[in-house]
Amino acid sequence: MSNRRITVILIAFFIILAAVFMRYYFKVTREQPKSLAVIGNPGHKIEPFSFTNQDGKTITNADVAGKVYVAEYFFATCKGMCPKMNENMNLVYRAYRGRKDFLILSHTVDPEKDSAQALKVYGQHFDADPQQWMFLTGDKKKLYDAARYSYLISAEDTSAGLSIDEDFLHDKHFVLVDRTGHLRGRFYDGLSRGDVDSLISDIKILLEEKN
Repeated sequence: MSNRRITVILIAFFIILAAVFMRYYFKVTREQPKSLAVIGNPGHKIEPFSFTNQDGKTITNADVAGKVYVAEYFFATCKGMCPKMNENMNLVYRAYRGRKDFLILSHTVDPEKDSAQALKVYGQHFDADPQQWMFLTGDKKKLYDAARYSYLISAEDTSAGLSIDEDFLHDKHFVLVDRTGHLRGRFYDGLSRGDVDSLISDIKILLEEKN
């Protein structure tokens, strides 16, 4: 057998081998679901909480157990970034509306004004189902502590003669929580359509993820 023929055979062999390898690689890659990073120190989880939703119902960590949810902070009279944030949150809501294993928790940073009734009126602008998109009020310190120590974002009352838009500081990020109470993925910029699209995709990953 000539050297040229041997060379042709070897080249053909390696081409076939590479094709088989690539087919196997892409098959395995497709079958392995993407995994989202866990945020926070090892073992960090959402701490027990108890707040009131727009229907006046007490909502606790037991109501979110075993479900995927997104958390945010806002206040109903905000004229700054809140309207844009909740327009984007509405995109998330519409993407998973009706799924019983997915929730949205929107916490107020101004519970003195944001009563359950005020939040109910606010939620109606988005046709929010109280069973799935919950607007929460309650004790201010507990609301702020949940932001800092559970969701690892900020919420603060800075009222000192400031304008209504400056009275309350709250983070612009949305937080994704898995079925076991761990923060997952990353902190999603609630003002960025790109981040919101990524959040919608990552929610799907968690909904399909096995505990």
